[in-house]
Amino acid sequence: MMLCKNLREPRYLRHNDVVKNVGTASGHAAAPTRGQVARLILELGPSTAATLGGRLALTPAAIRRHLDNLLAEGLIETRTARTYGNRGRGRPAKVFVITDAGRSAFEHAYDDLATNALRFLAETAGPGAIAEFARRQLSDLERRYAPAVARGDLPSRVQALAEALSADGYAASAGPAPTIGRQAEGGEQLCQHHCPVAHVAAEFPQLCEAETEAFGRLLGTPVQRLATIAHGDGICTTHVTHVGKAATTGTVIEPVTTEITTESGGLLI
Repeated sequence: MMLCKNLREPRYLRHNDVVKNVGTASGHAAAPTRGQVARLILELGPSTAATLGGRLALTPAAIRRHLDNLLAEGLIETRTARTYGNRGRGRPAKVFVITDAGRSAFEHAYDDLATNALRFLAETAGPGAIAEFARRQLSDLERRYAPAVARGDLPSRVQALAEALSADGYAASAGPAPTIGRQAEGGEQLCQHHCPVAHVAAEFPQLCEAETEAFGRLLGTPVQRLATIAHGDGICTTHVTHVGKAATTGTVIEPVTTEITTESGGLLI
C-alpha cells in the first residue's frame, strides 16, 4: 500500500483538514476520522488513547480501531509514557506518537497563506517587523515554559524544556552535548525532531532566531543553534553552554545574552 497515494486522494480534502486521507479504498467512510486522529496526535504530541478518544468524542472501541489502522499503516507508533515519582501498580501507560511517515503525510495547508502574509509585512513594514512578530509569537511559549525551567541544575532545566516542547508537539529530546571539536568544554544539547513552521521558517529565519533567543532567556545561559529543519537538516539542534552559576542547583536563572551563529550548518541568515 502506497502511503502517499492514500493520503492524497482529493475527494477527502477539506479546507480545514491537515491530513488529506489516511484510509484505504475499502475504508473510505472511516478515513476522515482517522485523519483527525492522526492530526490530533501531531498537534498534541505523545497522547493516550483515552485522551484522543475524549477529544474526538469517540468510544474506546472506535478510537482503538482507528489507532490500530494508523499503526498498521506506519503513520504512528507506541511508546511508554514518562512517569514521575511513584507510578503505582499496573502496566505503564502507552502513548501514541506520529512517525516520520506520518509527518510526511501531512500537507502544510496554510504555509502559502502564512508566507504571503509575512512577505506583505516585510514589504510594508520592513524586515524588522518580521523579527518583532516572531518574538511576539514566542512570548506566550516563553511565559508558559518559564515555571518548568526556572530552577534546578542546567541538565534538568534543559530536560524540562524538552518535555515542555514535546507536550506542544515538537518531539524534543535533551542530553549531554557531544564533546568534540570546539564543544569539548561540554554542555547540553536540545533536539527538536518536528517543526510545525519549518516551511515558513525556510524563507523567514527570524522565526528560528526568536525561538533560539527565547531558549537562551529561559535557560539563563548562552545557546547556539547548530542545525534547523528549516535549513534542511533532519532535526533542530541547539547547544546549551554551561556558564558560571547557570549550572547551580536551585538557582533562579536571570536572562543573559543569547549567541546565535550559523556555524556547523546552523541558522539561516
